Amino acid sequence: MLSRVAERLYWMARYIERAENTARMVMAFSHLALDMPRSVQLSWKSMVSTTGGDAAFDHHYQRDDERNCVKFLLADLDNPGSIMSSLSGARENVRTTRDLVPSEAWESVNELYLFGKANAEAGVGKRGRYAFLSEIISRCQQITGLLAGTMSHDHAYDFIRAGRNLERADMSSRLLDVAGIGLLSKDEDMQPFENLLWINILKSVSGFQMYRQHVRRRVNGALVIQFLLQDKQFPRAIAHALGEVETSLANLPRNELPLRFIAQVKRHVQDAKVETLLKPEELHQFLDQIQMEMAETHASIADNWFRLDRAA
Repeated sequence: MLSRVAERLYWMARYIERAENTARMVMAFSHLALDMPRSVQLSWKSMVSTTGGDAAFDHHYQRDDERNCVKFLLADLDNPGSIMSSLSGARENVRTTRDLVPSEAWESVNELYLFGKANAEAGVGKRGRYAFLSEIISRCQQITGLLAGTMSHDHAYDFIRAGRNLERADMSSRLLDVAGIGLLSKDEDMQPFENLLWINILKSVSGFQMYRQHVRRRVNGALVIQFLLQDKQFPRAIAHALGEVETSLANLPRNELPLRFIAQVKRHVQDAKVETLLKPEELHQFLDQIQMEMAETHASIADNWFRLDRAA
């Protein structure tokens, strides 16, 4: 397989997963804002900050109100992490690798891009936001299932699987960061709402039922953080996603260095002491470190398989 083809498959999967998880994050924060008492004002800019888009946002927007922040994350093509930028990137990458993926995958990605382009502006407003985000999530899941169920699980699929799960682990960490912003506050106004809001976070990753089945205890911050961070069976838990990346990389040739990087971040996640992460600043600092290590893993993958001059 050509290195440029492997890179396009890897990024196609990352972009699709990024679009889905950005939609999940915006939906979770929107629910969070609805459930908050009026005395507590959430900063929508903090959601932008968790994506690392502060500089781009400040360059294009004067006010950090709800509409501007949501527009930046949904429809702004100047934001490389927005849903529309992700869908555009996924469409271009799958278009140039159509001989390796099922024809239905190209059709589904193209239809998803056209849907997003036609409805993104309507999704920015409160009235149409839930329907737009739900449709994005549903269609991204359809594409993921289509690839898993109809594509040969060869080296091409290993790059897709590695990209999807590395992006999933990164975005799950950012969703936990969003949770920490609003839910680990010691504000007395927040305490009566804490359990309800952690339930919303679980529902935003479709994890509420799995949490109740496997944890079997009352929903609280420490247990939700542990579940989304360290559970090895739930697909959207960070530990599970990193394990999937490790399995995918193990199937590829010349994999020693990337496997070393992914093993390191996986070990740090599994060894984390959840009781030390129950303050917003500690959780944010820990997740920042994990995200940096995942970025190093991505750089190792790129150097090893996509930039052959460096690999040599």
